[in-house]
Amino acid sequence: MSTIDDLLEEARAQLDRLSPAQARAAVADGALIVDIRSESQRADDGVVPGSLFIPRNVLEWRCDPRSRWRDADASDPGRQVIVMCNEGYQSSLAAATLKRLGRPDATDLIGGFQAWRAAGLPVERDPAAGPRSRPTD
Repeated sequence: MSTIDDLLEEARAQLDRLSPAQARAAVADGALIVDIRSESQRADDGVVPGSLFIPRNVLEWRCDPRSRWRDADASDPGRQVIVMCNEGYQSSLAAATLKRLGRPDATDLIGGFQAWRAAGLPVERDPAAGPRSRPTD
C-alpha cells in the first residue's frame, strides 16, 4: 500500500517542475499558470497576474482537449500548463494526472503561490474577490 509521500514522489518523478523564475520565463514564452487554490486563499493572498483559476475538482475536465467541458486556453495542446497550488504539493499530483490525460508538457510550480510571492514576483488582488476576509497590517 502506498502512502501520500509515495504518491507525491511518483508524481514529481514524472514532472520537469519549475521554480518561480522558470515559471515566469515560461509564461513569457506562452505557458499558462493554472491556479487551483481555493477561492478563500486567492481572496486572502492575491493572484498571479494572467493566471487562470480552475477549481481543483474540475481541473481534468477543463484541461483535457477532448473534453466537452474543456477551457479553450487550458486545453490547448500547444500551450504548456503550469499547475499552481498554495505550496506545491497538490499541484504535483494534479500535473501528473494531466500528463496521463495526454498533456506531456504539464508541470507544476515548485513551492506554489507562496514561493512565487516570496521570490518577489508580481501578485495582484483577485478581481473576483469581495472585501478582504481578514484585515491587513
